[in-house]
Amino acid sequence: MADAGAREGGAVARSRLAQLAMSVLWPSFLMAGVLEMLTFAVVDPHSLHWFGGPPIEWPPLAVYTVTFFIFWGVIAVGSVLTQLLSAPAQQINEPSA
Repeated sequence: MADAGAREGGAVARSRLAQLAMSVLWPSFLMAGVLEMLTFAVVDPHSLHWFGGPPIEWPPLAVYTVTFFIFWGVIAVGSVLTQLLSAPAQQINEPSA
């Protein structure tokens, strides 16, 4: 019986982790898309330079893609930190089985 309880507890933990992941990744994905549209509405990918040095000679699609993933990652980290800081102490400090 204890094995069945452990399996149910593991399923609940996976479900909670999946819910947390989606509550972070989906909104950050949407906001990264919005931020990318706003950024490239005013910035031409051909005019970008490496910290004032030589121009970035990537195709525009590569610049858009890398920029999107950078935006997505930064926004997701901010969302994870918000989730962590808003969680009650009991939830964070609960011992794992």
